[in-house]
Amino acid sequence: MEMGLAGKRAMVTGSSAGLGRAIAEMLAAEGASVVVHGRDWARTQAVADAIEARGGQAIAVVGDLATDNGAASVADAAGEVDILVNNAGYYDSLGWSDLRSDDWARIYQINVVSGVRLIADLVPGMRRRGWGRVITIGGGLALQPTAAQPHYTATLAARHNLTVGLARELAGTGVTANVVAPGAILTEHVRDMALRVAAANGWGPGWEDVERAASAAWVPNDVGRFGRPDEIAAAVTFLTSKHADYISGADIRVDGGTVRAVS
Repeated sequence: MEMGLAGKRAMVTGSSAGLGRAIAEMLAAEGASVVVHGRDWARTQAVADAIEARGGQAIAVVGDLATDNGAASVADAAGEVDILVNNAGYYDSLGWSDLRSDDWARIYQINVVSGVRLIADLVPGMRRRGWGRVITIGGGLALQPTAAQPHYTATLAARHNLTVGLARELAGTGVTANVVAPGAILTEHVRDMALRVAAANGWGPGWEDVERAASAAWVPNDVGRFGRPDEIAAAVTFLTSKHADYISGADIRVDGGTVRAVS
């Protein structure tokens, strides 16, 4: 399927590894010129170099989106973009009894306000040109939070909410805003966490056994495995494409049926 991304410029935040990298690579493979963003220069440049080695177009941009000056610097370096993928985010294992008010404020700056800063800097250009895409990476915990990581799940809910509000604001402009909500995706970090949980629960001995057990007891879903980064990248790529003109304010869940809701 031709996505119509040739000549489009896309910025993917937090794309030096994991989901962001998979998204940047797939957008580049579909013809978009990609701005790879991270906070570590060597890792970020390595992703851009790998994209170019495969015939794509990419540049590396480094900066901290959790500050006004950092985000402005990143936006300036990115230039005019047609597609903004707000992927960058942070989470930890802190629970209610561990958290202090500054922990809540810090994660909100990183996970929510960072994306708002880039929307403010980059979306006006999309509006002037009459075409654009804003994709925010959310998660099922925005809709079905658990007792764990309350500060993180609250930021996911904010990301979902602000995206719908942005879609309403952009009505009739040619710019759309949507959420892709992953379930448990097999990044290096998730694999490490799963192996620790497996050791504590006696799951194994091989990875296939661990993944099957984790998908039944730890992150239950209907497919019986973790998702893969390319599955998230495919959903993002579709929403950025010419085939998604009629989709805005939507929440596309790619979670194997983890969230069991009809809305």
